[in-house]
Amino acid sequence: MATIAILGTMDSKGAEHAFVAARIKERGHRTLIIDVGTLGEPSLKPDITRDEVAAAGGIDLAALQKRQDRGESVAAMSQAAPMVLSKLVVEKKIDGVISLGGGGGTAIATAAMRALPIGFPKLMVSTLASGNTAQYVGVKDIVMFPSIVDIAGLNRISRQILTRAAGAICGMVEVGVPALAGSDAATLKRELQADDKPVIVASMFGNTTQCVQHARKILEQAGYEVLVFHATGTGGRTMESLIESGMVAGVLDITTTEWADELVGGILSAGPSRLEAAARLGVPAIVTPGCLDMVNFGPPETVPAKFRGRIFYQHNPQVTLMRTTPEECAQLGRIIAEKLNRSTGPLTVLIPQKAISVISAPGQKFHDPSADQALFDGLKTHLRKDIEVIEMNCAINDAPFAEECATALLRNLAARIG
Repeated sequence: MATIAILGTMDSKGAEHAFVAARIKERGHRTLIIDVGTLGEPSLKPDITRDEVAAAGGIDLAALQKRQDRGESVAAMSQAAPMVLSKLVVEKKIDGVISLGGGGGTAIATAAMRALPIGFPKLMVSTLASGNTAQYVGVKDIVMFPSIVDIAGLNRISRQILTRAAGAICGMVEVGVPALAGSDAATLKRELQADDKPVIVASMFGNTTQCVQHARKILEQAGYEVLVFHATGTGGRTMESLIESGMVAGVLDITTTEWADELVGGILSAGPSRLEAAARLGVPAIVTPGCLDMVNFGPPETVPAKFRGRIFYQHNPQVTLMRTTPEECAQLGRIIAEKLNRSTGPLTVLIPQKAISVISAPGQKFHDPSADQALFDGLKTHLRKDIEVIEMNCAINDAPFAEECATALLRNLAARIG
């Protein structure tokens, strides 16, 4: 039997949360009701009251309620709820969390969920789940469950949705992650050893897949576990977050394309702090200018009008790529150099002179030697002189380049240990 926290505004969504609680109990689990409402009286009796939540966050609840400012109330509970939920997880008092909400409820509950570790079951039934959820999910594994109708009473649609959501969180807490997956002694031994391997994180795009996969095999043979992140903005932020956690031994940063979106205005930016975590913490790394030839947009009709006349490549019906110009590439080289200059650990920059992606190779749509050279020159000119630079007369996905990336990272890892 597991205990599932049900966190929400019990003044405005009490009946809906009570319905979910009943469905969870039918599955044989316990519930822990946490009230984060502030404006009206709760219609569902909580196990942890709003007063207790407010006190955990150092909030004067009486003064907050007197002002009756909804925005201020949401902001206050968004600061306090993470403290309560985190403490419950640390003390092993809950095994999962579910919440239902509109804009305010989603903001409060997902703020609390983002404070929890990856792997802990967390589910948000939200009216906002079908749109851009990046601000709510962040870099955590929050399941966003579309409410379809507004969470405003129980009806033939909401009862179906909430029943399925209750079943989903029950399933999440019921299904444990097997530590071992095999019965013979050799399999058990290998899997036990795998849990102790040092971690390397790698950045990958479809246009750099071959390079990353080849380098990954070499690093795994050397005794490392390689976690690959898709360079889609969220992937880069998640990778940076994991590096910040101290769990990462080395960084195989093949695909720095998110900086092109950050600079030019594409949809897959990882933000201005991309490339900072490893540099600041001194984590051994290699960095290449992988896929800095492209900026990502959605379908063709979503590309801003100011980019008319640029070179585009239709990656798929949902993704349109735009070629970076020599001027943009020069800026990208400078920016990346400035980020890498903060490095306090062993670092190598590798440059594939023939192509930085599949589609920038000779004969391909994004082949532009002048833009690539502007990128390389900007990088080398502004890079700290003591940072190793390796230039190779090959494309990024050629086997020799991938092998040099892996070898250079292994050298840097050895240097850090030594």
